[in-house]
Amino acid sequence: MIVVTGAAGFIGSCLVSRLNAEGREDLIIVDDFNRDDKLPNLAGKKYVQKIDREDFVEWLHSNARKIEVVFHIGARTDTTEFDKQIFDKLNLNYSKDVWGICTTHQIPLVYASSAATYGLGEFGYEDNHSIIEKLKPLNPYGDSKNDFDKWVLKQTKTPPNWYGLKFFNVYGPNEYHKGRMASVILHAHKQIGTSGEMKLFRSHNPDYKDGEQLRDFIYVKDVVEVCLFLMNMKPSSGIYNLGTGKARSFVDLARNTFLAMSKEPSISFIDTPADIRDKYQYFTQANMSKLISAGYSRQFYSLEDGIADYVGNYLMKKAYY
Repeated sequence: MIVVTGAAGFIGSCLVSRLNAEGREDLIIVDDFNRDDKLPNLAGKKYVQKIDREDFVEWLHSNARKIEVVFHIGARTDTTEFDKQIFDKLNLNYSKDVWGICTTHQIPLVYASSAATYGLGEFGYEDNHSIIEKLKPLNPYGDSKNDFDKWVLKQTKTPPNWYGLKFFNVYGPNEYHKGRMASVILHAHKQIGTSGEMKLFRSHNPDYKDGEQLRDFIYVKDVVEVCLFLMNMKPSSGIYNLGTGKARSFVDLARNTFLAMSKEPSISFIDTPADIRDKYQYFTQANMSKLISAGYSRQFYSLEDGIADYVGNYLMKKAYY
């Protein structure tokens, strides 16, 4: 059996769908299932058992011998939350418990790290283990992910194969429930549909024009393909970047969303909120050479193709993956 934590969430539910497409229905799905707005993400999905997040660690300890691999995707991901204790509990210590059981019972583990660990990018965006100790995330969420990465690298006993995935800016279907934490593409679709225009943050950095701030946007369908690659091919264990390796501007993103909606672009700019201005990232771009060297050869969706698929086949139809 395969375990997916965070299974009712954005990336987790897409992974469940992709595993189902491969004929895998022997899934144990884990989440806090009390949120009604996440339940449509699991509609029509095939699995054998739902386990509440609070009960999972004990369940895994008792049923470990039945498990083929654990995808630990679940986490508290709100970058505007500043209660460190919440992140210590849900992201750091919970992940340590999962790691410990996978180590004891020798179960392969794929877990969600984040590009938020890179902070302002002072040390670049290379998934080299030697820089992880130096990184300076910008919020408690990024700290919690980096703290776990640092802890992992100090462990002498590990699962047989383990992978920490530093997700960059993931977008795609099944993120309807995420509110303000949803991707810019979802917000763009809403804004354009309501007002016919898109407002982007103005640049407060003289090196970047308005709307030319750059991010590495990766389509969720690519994320789940990488997860399957790691499960099936078992390359060398380690922490891996997961972006496209190609930074794109918010203006590009907005224009492609207008195009996918068959509307003429109308883009204006507003000031970046003062409370996040000094921590605003103007550039992120994953160095993807490590994953490619490990044998991953599938072409990533371009921003154009990803937005066209997401908007045309999901957002415009209010559909799920």
